[in-house]
Amino acid sequence: MQVTIVCPYDLGLDGGVQSQCLGLARHLSGLGVEAAVAGAGDPPEGVGRTVAVRANRSTNPITLDPRAWGELRRRVADSDVVHVHEPFMPLVGWAALAAGKPTVATFHADPARWTRRLYRIGAGLGRRLLAGAPLTAVSEVAASALPPSWGTPEIVPNGIDVAAYSPEGVERVGRRVVFLGRDDPRKGMDVLAAAWPGVRRAIPDAELVVVGRVRPRDLPGATFCGWVTEDEKRRLLASASVMVAPNLGGESFGITVAEAMAAGCAVVASDLPAFTAVLGGCGIQVPRGDPEALRRAVTTLLADPARAQRLGGAARRMAQRYDWSVVARRYAGIYESVLAR
Repeated sequence: MQVTIVCPYDLGLDGGVQSQCLGLARHLSGLGVEAAVAGAGDPPEGVGRTVAVRANRSTNPITLDPRAWGELRRRVADSDVVHVHEPFMPLVGWAALAAGKPTVATFHADPARWTRRLYRIGAGLGRRLLAGAPLTAVSEVAASALPPSWGTPEIVPNGIDVAAYSPEGVERVGRRVVFLGRDDPRKGMDVLAAAWPGVRRAIPDAELVVVGRVRPRDLPGATFCGWVTEDEKRRLLASASVMVAPNLGGESFGITVAEAMAAGCAVVASDLPAFTAVLGGCGIQVPRGDPEALRRAVTTLLADPARAQRLGGAARRMAQRYDWSVVARRYAGIYESVLAR
């Protein structure tokens, strides 16, 4: 079986959808599926140069290059199945839907209100474009935006390599807290910055490690690492006792939460529905945008290492359901069902 996985975003840039498309292709090969990835970006890897478009409170690198249409169609010509992610993102998603191949469509985002309204208004057009393609969504949050007339999406979560986050061989620092994200208000770094001085007053030797594109701030006991390699990110997660995810909204899954769970961290996250689903009860959730609640939760875990360890162990076991061995097998089954139809 030959499958082309289509990504609407620039494959040359870091991004959640890009990493999922590339990761899925790698892990399908072990299941007898010949998978290739095509998407936006500079040739020869991509099918068209990209522009940055602001949507859903983030910047999306998509292609509007008219040449991308023909190039994408050429890339999928020999495919048995086309698996298009975010199918309504121009121009790559549109070209994939119009390719006339058996198609699977996956939705990742928690769309903004105007996008949900547009889906409702254009439900008939969307149904015709999808042409009966099986739908999947990475979470119930992502699925909630889709009109019922398009069909019922199957929930297939994002995948991670759980074994790569193994804490074995890495010393766990009992008073270490880690934050993973970028300098985007919705990631909640401002909430953590407001809560952290109170954590330090209660736990004077508490340390905070901030990983990602976040501007350094004058916070006691905080280290700002900037962007790091995947190996270093995994090591820092495995060394931390607690991971905080104080995000304010716009999350459809929470891949950083799943990564922290795989590393055995006790997770303190905001009460976003997407985080609730990923955690499966194996973490502590606090009201979003509430620094005092965040302070209390983090302080409680740092003061009770045994509880933090229990939560971290439960989280790591729960993370197995996001392992690529599980996720890739589910997609392979969906491809087979498409061909059987």
